[in-house]
Amino acid sequence: MAGFDFPSVSDAMSKDQFSFDDTDDSLRLSHAWENVTKRLAGDMSSAWLDRFIRPLKPVTIEHGTVIIASPGRFVTDWVRSRYNDSIQRFLEDELCQEVTLEFEVMPQDKSQLLGPTIQEAVRPIQEGPFQPNEKYTFESFVVGQSNRMAFAGAKSVAGDPGGALNPLFVYSPPGLGKTHLMHAIARELLKTNPRVSLVYISAQQFTEDFVSALQNNHMEKFRRSQREVTVWLVEDIQHVAGKDKTQEEIFHTYNYLHSLGKQIVLTSDRPPRELYFIEDRLRSRFESGLVADIQMPDTETRCAIALSKAGQMGVELPHDVALYLAESVPGNIRTLEGSITRLAVQASVSSQPLNLDLAVAMVDMHYRGAHQAKPPFKSIVEAVGRLLNVPVDDILGTSRKAPIVHARHIAVFITREVTGDSWKHIGSQFGDRDHTSMMHGYGKIRDMIHRDRDLRSTVKSLIRQLHPPS
Repeated sequence: MAGFDFPSVSDAMSKDQFSFDDTDDSLRLSHAWENVTKRLAGDMSSAWLDRFIRPLKPVTIEHGTVIIASPGRFVTDWVRSRYNDSIQRFLEDELCQEVTLEFEVMPQDKSQLLGPTIQEAVRPIQEGPFQPNEKYTFESFVVGQSNRMAFAGAKSVAGDPGGALNPLFVYSPPGLGKTHLMHAIARELLKTNPRVSLVYISAQQFTEDFVSALQNNHMEKFRRSQREVTVWLVEDIQHVAGKDKTQEEIFHTYNYLHSLGKQIVLTSDRPPRELYFIEDRLRSRFESGLVADIQMPDTETRCAIALSKAGQMGVELPHDVALYLAESVPGNIRTLEGSITRLAVQASVSSQPLNLDLAVAMVDMHYRGAHQAKPPFKSIVEAVGRLLNVPVDDILGTSRKAPIVHARHIAVFITREVTGDSWKHIGSQFGDRDHTSMMHGYGKIRDMIHRDRDLRSTVKSLIRQLHPPS
């Protein structure tokens, strides 16, 4: 396997990289944790990442429970209260299975247990110029029918910031390339003008920095950091749903920047019209420029992406293997990339050729079996609630508020599609509702997806994540 520099087992042991005690599960968990850490890096300041996330160490995974070692109770409580759900969701995404988290305190040096200093806690943006991920360029982005408009919009913004496409709003389910395009825009702008002033921030980080600024009387500094820029890049804007004060601050920041012709780029996991619990005045502004979606790529595009990712990793991936992985590995592009890494590790450790036979065995062991069974009802409702930002209790409850009823109908539709259960059984899961109300909800979504392309994309993506084809 030329070009992919995995150490031999004996060399690895001498470098403390592998040992005979390392199992496939531990290697898989280690790789998944690295990716989770990278994904969390986009949601918090580097100071918080260094103080709270990097000290955590995944220890084992057994029967779906991941044991995570923590240096102290303070770190454990902080992570649990703020990022437990994100870590669990990211790990499930990377491992392609449901997991629960258990933290075990294993104290280290007391200095490592301290929380962020006030200066670090209120730091609103990255200090120094933002450094885009070197892997995320326009050249390395594989363009297909599913992402062509989003790619064209990002290229246009990078070439003419503040021009016709302002704002640019890109939406898709997780793991399909939004972050790649955001970094590519930033990289292109910095390449053209290294002194360009830009902010790249997640909505979650914006919220936390805004709250810290309020608490510590640093609002003027915070507002300067967000408004004295040429380009404002905000990821996962759906995370401000229900946060009234944060939405008001984003509204005024948006208006200020847009009035001066500054470029605004936003990403989300759904289109503006489906951003429930976000004010209408914000949603209307998000729709005033170009709204572009990224859909689940077709098999040919997934194959091209697999070959591209393998090339970036230095793996010589045969075309027939790439095509098989594209067809057989469920989930998003991050999952596909993880399957390539796993296959390469398996080939290296077992000294087998990286061929179709090895790929079939790997997929059968790690991907196919975990997804042949019906997804649990709880997983379906949680996935819908997470995507639409509606609590599970509300979906299963009696509220007649429009966003909640809409989420409930989508959950009914997906439950019927992926489980095939009877209407009576589905009604019992939704709080002993009558089967006719279940049929009504299903029919309403079925009719809507024929007319509404955005809703159709959302439902298809959810179904694929929950019940991918074998």
